[in-house]
Amino acid sequence: MFGFSPKLPISDEQRLWTDEGFKRLEKLLGRRRMLDAKVVEPTAEDFPDPYDKSPEAVEKLFSRVCAFMCVDRSGIELEIFQDETEELREILPHWRGGSGTQAAGLYVHAHEQERVTDDGERSMVVAIRSTMRKDPMSLVATVAHELGHVILLGGKLMSPTVSDHEPMTDLLTVFLGLGIFTANSAARFKQFQEDRRVGWSMQRLGYLPETVFGYALARFATERGENKPAWARHLSPNVRYDFKRSKRWLEENSQYVTMAKPIG
Repeated sequence: MFGFSPKLPISDEQRLWTDEGFKRLEKLLGRRRMLDAKVVEPTAEDFPDPYDKSPEAVEKLFSRVCAFMCVDRSGIELEIFQDETEELREILPHWRGGSGTQAAGLYVHAHEQERVTDDGERSMVVAIRSTMRKDPMSLVATVAHELGHVILLGGKLMSPTVSDHEPMTDLLTVFLGLGIFTANSAARFKQFQEDRRVGWSMQRLGYLPETVFGYALARFATERGENKPAWARHLSPNVRYDFKRSKRWLEENSQYVTMAKPIG
């Protein structure tokens, strides 16, 4: 029987951007940062603290994600803002993050905000929309994305004027092992009930579509030598489908990746 070569779920343009994005991140952070990254999973082992949506619980979660991404927690001021973004404009007049009033999280450069710590050091500000506390998966994704800004923009590795710095920040979360959360939150379907109506709503987070996340995660696993990573079971059905298709394509087109020794 004739076999059929697997087809990528993304366009050639998206594949080339993702491939180049991995190379750019390697130059900025070093290849070992990706190879040694711990893949963070939505399990009690990685997040052992009880989560009750309180500010204290958010702080513990935030600190853990900081540790996973090797970011110094002491240099960041965490704030939770209400959905009325206009109120945030008065508090943080120079903010960056998502677009319009639907930004899930915001990152502020220290030199813009002029916040000073007790030690006289200027502090970076990460602000999280209060409604994110209801969905731990999306909360971790939002925190990971904003900490990506801390690494790339706060660390002066990338300029905010770079046209694709937001998608690159999403890709960085994959590069550093937080891709399960950002990929699963790229399109979140939720059931709602209002009076006599019951239905579903969709929430989009981040800047990369599920298909690109699927390919990026497949490339991440392939370059690390992970043939059948156990962590893939945590991916949403759509992302896992794109991940598997991309993984098969990369296995048959190994010239596009730099292979590492198998992990495990």
